[in-house]
Amino acid sequence: MNDETLSPGRRNKFLVVVDETPECKSAIHFACRRAWHVGGGVILLYVIEPPDFQHWMGVEQVMREEAREAAEELLQSLADDIRRDTNIVPEFVIRDGYKKDELLALIEEDPDIRILVLAASPDSGGPGPLVKSLVGEMSGTFAVPITVIPGNLSDKQLDAVT
Repeated sequence: MNDETLSPGRRNKFLVVVDETPECKSAIHFACRRAWHVGGGVILLYVIEPPDFQHWMGVEQVMREEAREAAEELLQSLADDIRRDTNIVPEFVIRDGYKKDELLALIEEDPDIRILVLAASPDSGGPGPLVKSLVGEMSGTFAVPITVIPGNLSDKQLDAVT
């Protein structure tokens, strides 16, 4: 895609789903380096999934507020690292729901999202449920290209491929 296909003020965005897994940092590093190289942007999506069981209304509300605060702290910490390394100021999106559903909704809502970057778990248990679902079940019908980064690559190796 070239710049002529974008309206003025729009730019290609790399979307990363953020969680607490170690491989998530590989996806963020890759997306930020690619965005830096092409003059694009980065969106960090954090999804607060509903609890497996229902609590009393007050307890559930407190849990949601704590989860949102933790998500904001994590995203701010990641943004500080990203700005220091690339001068990119990432966008944050925090949503309540299920990762796959919220990811699909965000891609549909933001036409500037051009690439989804995920990282596969380096464990022998497989790449992870989100990667399996999106790359396997939906790969032929997904709205944007998906880049899956091996979760065991070092920053130096990621820099070499970006």
